[in-house]
Amino acid sequence: MEIIEQLQNEVCIFKLNGRLDSTTSHQLEEKIFVAIKNESNQMIIDFEGLDYISSAGLRVILKASKALKRSEGSIVLCSMQDYVKEVFEIAGFDAFLPIATKINDAFEML
Repeated sequence: MEIIEQLQNEVCIFKLNGRLDSTTSHQLEEKIFVAIKNESNQMIIDFEGLDYISSAGLRVILKASKALKRSEGSIVLCSMQDYVKEVFEIAGFDAFLPIATKINDAFEML
């Protein structure tokens, strides 16, 4: 999996390409928690290039969401393929995580 990290208007953006599964989830977790440690408390995760997400990937997103909430930060997910969005809906994550259609909408939700 490729993770492209950008900083825009004090918002940390992670663009994911490939598969987020048990083999690759630790890479994303490490990058997210380094950003949190460096006091980035607003994040957008761009799923446009993500082909697949497993329960290990969901766990990383949940863990990041809880950590950001504790530091009064926020996270917005965006640009999901339909089948990736369906995984979030089935898991019930869409009930407590904001999901934007496009990255521009994600900035407005922060």
